[in-house]
Amino acid sequence: MTVYSKPSCVQCNATYRALENKGIAYETVDLSQDAGALERIRTLGYMQAPVVITETGDHWSGFRPDKIEELAKQATAELRRT
Repeated sequence: MTVYSKPSCVQCNATYRALENKGIAYETVDLSQDAGALERIRTLGYMQAPVVITETGDHWSGFRPDKIEELAKQATAELRRT
């Protein structure tokens, strides 16, 4: 999973904390330092950070605790299957 963010972003920091609290691994990309990443995010129609893109292709913008909870439930279900 990748979190596209920018410096001093309150919603980005809240997203990081929520993912960490749920034990969900993620990578970050600083949109202020990566013009190519910024263009990809804009192509998806997003104009605000953070933008989260999961391995399944799901994506969203902003701090979305509901989506993070959904990811945590999916991870728990996958662990049970193994």
